[in-house]
Amino acid sequence: MKLSTPLTLPCGVTLKNRFAKSAMSENMASSGHLGNPKFATLYRRWSNGGAGLLITGNIMVDSSALGEPHNIVFEKGLEQQGIKSWTGAGRENETHLWAQLNHPGKQSPKFLSPTPVAPSAVALKAPLDKIFNKPRELREDEILAIIARFGIAAAIAKDHGFTGVQIHGAHGYLVSQFLSPHHNRREDRWGGSLENRMRFACEVYKSIRENVGADFPVGIKLNSADFQKGGFSEEDSMEVVKELSALGMDLIEISGGNYESQEMMGKPKKESTKKREAYFLEYCEKVRKVTDTPLMLTGGFRTLDGMNEALATDSCDVIGLGRSLVINPEFPKQLLAGESVKSEVQQLTTGFKSLDKNFPLEITWYTQQIHRMGQGKDPDPKQSVLASVLHTLFSMGIQGLKRVRS
Repeated sequence: MKLSTPLTLPCGVTLKNRFAKSAMSENMASSGHLGNPKFATLYRRWSNGGAGLLITGNIMVDSSALGEPHNIVFEKGLEQQGIKSWTGAGRENETHLWAQLNHPGKQSPKFLSPTPVAPSAVALKAPLDKIFNKPRELREDEILAIIARFGIAAAIAKDHGFTGVQIHGAHGYLVSQFLSPHHNRREDRWGGSLENRMRFACEVYKSIRENVGADFPVGIKLNSADFQKGGFSEEDSMEVVKELSALGMDLIEISGGNYESQEMMGKPKKESTKKREAYFLEYCEKVRKVTDTPLMLTGGFRTLDGMNEALATDSCDVIGLGRSLVINPEFPKQLLAGESVKSEVQQLTTGFKSLDKNFPLEITWYTQQIHRMGQGKDPDPKQSVLASVLHTLFSMGIQGLKRVRS
């Protein structure tokens, strides 16, 4: 079974099998954006679950640019704590643990960033403009400073025991914003042509590589497309893949969409696509023809047959699992042992259509399961979705509700 076959990356590092936990934001840092024992407890559970690679939720490279209030931050001058116990736990059983590095750009909520920054001063569309302020366009010196921050954060990750890093270049965050002609309307060397728009991603990679060396894994999570008019297209994405591959990227994870078009969460598709499970499999088959760099495909895998088919056809090299590992952290181990199991991921609903439409159910419900595991508890697949919403609202309090409504 190819799922159990080791994979050697271009840098020479070997993953023990083809399962990877894709990044999901933990949002449980201590005050000051510091680590704590919950991360070790959580990642020990996953490292004992059988996957060859675990990728953390986004670790921010700038404490003044956060995606969520409880993000971990790696930056110069911030003395981290509890990280080595986290990396020690996550590396048990010869498991690789990579730090996902991120800058949110304009996708930083109003209560965290009164004036967020982005490639261009383009606001997110309604209703997201109620949550995120219109950004200010970055200056050249600020762009260079952020690129340097990625390199510094990668060095910190390596020093603290992570075995690799992943650049978050998808889902509408800053790297993705630079790639998109909709969000990036600059007329200097950072915008306009695709060559210019991909410059930021390439320079971030180079900065990281200079800080960690040639034998340390560096990957990227990249959109197959933004799925919005005038955005980052499949054709653009394949050209970026070719360029990053030539530079020496070790693993490219394929995803898609952003806050304005949430394809990464799964949407109804034609029946033939549903049978093949993975949301972005067709794109992966196309991009496989233009690169030899290992590809990780995340989103939609539910059964052993679907995973085996994707690997057998060489459409991808690594199977990325997210929500499935929140509900059942032992899922890879069970599949590798030949047990008859499938993902328990289901469409979440409170029973109220308006609430389902306007509340981030997927984020809050799964984050609560992650927090349960961080507290040493088992996930609760039967937890009421409505109760999860009410818990979130009460825990946010009046000020939190004002922030969401603002």
